[in-house]
Amino acid sequence: GVYAIVADGPERLIWQQVPDVGPGPDEVLIKVAAAGVNRADLLQAAGRYPPPPGASQTIGMEVSGTVVAAGAGAPDLTGQDVCALLAGGGYAEYVAVPVGQVMPIPTGVGLVDAAGLPEVACTVWSNLVMTANLRAGQRLLVHGGASGVGSHAIQVARVLGATVAVTAGSPEKLQRCRELGADLTINYRDDDFVARMSEAGGADVILDIMRAAYLDRNIDALAPDGQLVIIGMQGGVTGELNIGKLIGKRARVIGTALRGRPLAGPMGKADIVAATRDGVWPMIEAGQVRPVIGATLPIQKAGEAHALLAAGAVTGKVVLTVN
Repeated sequence: GVYAIVADGPERLIWQQVPDVGPGPDEVLIKVAAAGVNRADLLQAAGRYPPPPGASQTIGMEVSGTVVAAGAGAPDLTGQDVCALLAGGGYAEYVAVPVGQVMPIPTGVGLVDAAGLPEVACTVWSNLVMTANLRAGQRLLVHGGASGVGSHAIQVARVLGATVAVTAGSPEKLQRCRELGADLTINYRDDDFVARMSEAGGADVILDIMRAAYLDRNIDALAPDGQLVIIGMQGGVTGELNIGKLIGKRARVIGTALRGRPLAGPMGKADIVAATRDGVWPMIEAGQVRPVIGATLPIQKAGEAHALLAAGAVTGKVVLTVN
């Protein structure tokens, strides 16, 4: 039999035998080398974020590994090392994934580190470039700059020619953000990001993984015609919005999510994966962007990995290895 993590409550993540998995039509089967850990995985383990209909019930939204089989209609990628974006199923020895969500591993990136790329790369590219059209000369504010998404967004935005501001909660994290290319670093515990951004001329784009509670202040921090892109709800789900301010700035507030998107169609997963590969992989292969892996643990210690991420103790991604 094959093994996978089974969540018996948020604290008990158990590596145990599960039914065999095989590739369906237009899918490939990947022997997993490593799985990336995401905030959504912590929510799913706690029973607060069910996977989309039809997706694997196993936790895990990104992996790296080797293709070992192809389903009907899928190209024969057998033997190729790949990474993949998943709707679920990553915390396992094997995972079946639609071929449209599979990417080659960028030259220069190790097999294990590649597990930390699909989710952040697709999230950042789909939001900053495909949705907000971030471009050279603009100012970007990233809340949670030391997170997996944040540490990737800083690097990509710099290559695009944007100026990058970040918030984080410790001097150490802000220093890491500066090393990755952040121009303006703001400790949200003792500094006012609205004042700092306003001094700088306002943010053309804000990427917020964190706080509904920031909604009103994020609008204050925007430049005219600015865009607030909200991709996470760690700080709650409701906030107050002054429509007068929104109209006065001609601002946009955009909510997006990657996991529940359909595979096909405009801005579907296959579309986003292809655009991310075309846009970001050359940056990685040129050495301009690199995966930031803050901790690597064996998958049997998935519970510890979740605790590390929950504690905010890690800069960048947490990755689980499978052997």
